[in-house]
Amino acid sequence: MAQLDTLDLIVLGCLLVGTVAYFTKGTYWAVPKDPYAGSYSLANGHKAGKTRNILEKMDESDKNTVIFYGSQTGTAEDYAARLAKEGSSRFGLKTMTADLEDYDYENLDTFPADKIAFFVLATYGEGEPTDNAVDFYEFIRAEDTTFSNGGGIDEKALENLNFVAFGLGNNTYEHYNSMVRRVNEALLKLGATRIGQPGEGDDGAGTMEEDFLAWKEPMWTQLSEKMGLEEREAVYEPIFAITEKPEMKADADEVYLGEPNKNHLEGKQKGPFNSHNPYIAPIVESREVFTVRDRNCLHMEIDVQGSNLTYETGDHIAVWPTNAGREVDRFVNILGLADKRHTVISVKGLDPTARVPFPTPTTFDAAIRYHMEICGPVSRQFIASLAPFAPNDTAKAEMTRLGNDKDYFSEKVSQQYLNIAQVLEKVDAQSKWTNVPFSIMIEEIKKIQPRYYSISSSSLVQKNQISITAVVETIRVPGADHIVKGVTTNYLLALKQKQHGDEHPDPHGLTYAITGPRNKYNGFHVPVHVRHSNFKLPSDPSKPIIMVGPGSGVAPFRGFVQERAAQAKAGQQVGQTILFYGCRRSTEDYLYKDEWESMKRDLGESFVLITAFSRDSSKKVYVQQRLEENGELVNKLLQEQKANFYVCGDAANMAREVNTKLAKIISEQRGISVEKGEDIVKAMRSSNQYQEDVWS
Repeated sequence: MAQLDTLDLIVLGCLLVGTVAYFTKGTYWAVPKDPYAGSYSLANGHKAGKTRNILEKMDESDKNTVIFYGSQTGTAEDYAARLAKEGSSRFGLKTMTADLEDYDYENLDTFPADKIAFFVLATYGEGEPTDNAVDFYEFIRAEDTTFSNGGGIDEKALENLNFVAFGLGNNTYEHYNSMVRRVNEALLKLGATRIGQPGEGDDGAGTMEEDFLAWKEPMWTQLSEKMGLEEREAVYEPIFAITEKPEMKADADEVYLGEPNKNHLEGKQKGPFNSHNPYIAPIVESREVFTVRDRNCLHMEIDVQGSNLTYETGDHIAVWPTNAGREVDRFVNILGLADKRHTVISVKGLDPTARVPFPTPTTFDAAIRYHMEICGPVSRQFIASLAPFAPNDTAKAEMTRLGNDKDYFSEKVSQQYLNIAQVLEKVDAQSKWTNVPFSIMIEEIKKIQPRYYSISSSSLVQKNQISITAVVETIRVPGADHIVKGVTTNYLLALKQKQHGDEHPDPHGLTYAITGPRNKYNGFHVPVHVRHSNFKLPSDPSKPIIMVGPGSGVAPFRGFVQERAAQAKAGQQVGQTILFYGCRRSTEDYLYKDEWESMKRDLGESFVLITAFSRDSSKKVYVQQRLEENGELVNKLLQEQKANFYVCGDAANMAREVNTKLAKIISEQRGISVEKGEDIVKAMRSSNQYQEDVWS
């Protein structure tokens, strides 16, 4: 027998490791998908090795109803929690919510007929699943899907599965609510039984909340009939126990003061950095790019060197915001928490499936400032749930009316863009709402979410430095006595002010804790992570591109043109690069004017900048009109050279009109019907020749 040398041993060792990896699917060394793993889940009683079998989990915790959610911004997760709570309190269901990425799906064919599965699914971007729903979506729609008992599509493997479906979408996108529609179709194809109609909420029309409320009442009726449920009087049953710990000091090492996980608490950053774990990045540059006093647009350079964060041109950067001090004060004052805002509290789930949305122990102030979306829109259902805790009968009657009267609620709350503390102040500012349990606030106010911005730099030019271009948001509400200020952009404005020497940065009187918990953001740092996008330049730089990006919608196109200028400077052949850019006035908000001229020198005749200034003349001019005026050039590039077409900016108005104009241009230039032009634009979208990076 030949002796084994060192190389043989290494090869055998690799084969052994590979074999173990194959049969265990990487269980022993895989990064856990649980977003709280290694942070505060263990402190709150969660087991590190939790099962990925949803039926085992339901049996362990004695549940008969699971509400799965696919959520990008937290709204679908919020709706799932509300359905779970309502199903429990009104119908006695034993409910739990479940993040789709936390479980496997091969065993859905063993789902018992006496249990119920809800699917609350948001559609992201151009008909895509949310990040946490990608694996589920691909599995459930695959033609060769096989379940634990060997069954697939032909065997109707899910014939015992009873399910309910609600989707969150935006009608300004072509693939409106495609997630819930496609998953519903796939489940039915596999033999599952749907209870009620699939609900569809429309964020584009601003009716998401009312769509949800209108859908769920008939759904509960049909579910009750199907499953033999009896409705009972709903009473508030807390999901979380809040324990005050006056014996603990707020600055104790084990108390979280806004840190997102244990590594951050201990003062060390550890990747991978993602939507559950931000990187505290230095801001190396910040400047104002508008030249007017009453409006702000920020350009920031974020350094990610050494973080292992990478990006490609066209990706997004997420900024983790901090609530404004003014709104934190308003919230703690109206709830009567001002005197104990720095009291240490422990938050624990009263149910084994309840996930505490932030690490504890913490303080009231830290939870409110860093973890709760206290400035977000308020639901009518939330108002109704607070009515029993009103400080007096008059306030209770008003809260009940707001909760029950759709039109009255719209007039008094929605149209005024009031947050929850402002609502309570409007109803009764003289009283403290001390009867409101803090647990209901944690349950009903969704977790504060990172805000995503199109990266305005090229990864080819500056791979370790990410540019942000952000207009500071301000909404002036007609007839209201307040101005709505964007949470994150004003936070960034305060950072910019501080970096430029302002000792007391206080944009619009909001105040921000810009040095972060325990001053860990001091020295001009901001929590970020990167989200990859499908909004990409063609791999061949010689291929022409046409870009439409008014206002801050020009952000990704700065990166596109920056990249092409660098390629041209390096001697590569660069195709025609057309940018349609619009703003109000050429002297006030013309973003990157000098840079376009510099990049033009590198790109030469291949770069064409076509501008539209809406207020420089008596007649308003927009990018849509400029597009139509240049219809012959646009059509020629699309038809003869298969140019890529890009749109970035407002989805509801600009992007929709650009889509319409392009169909009209194709129709006129090619001598075909408008309907045929629209079909060509749809085909461009399907083939990724037409790409959008838009927001509502």
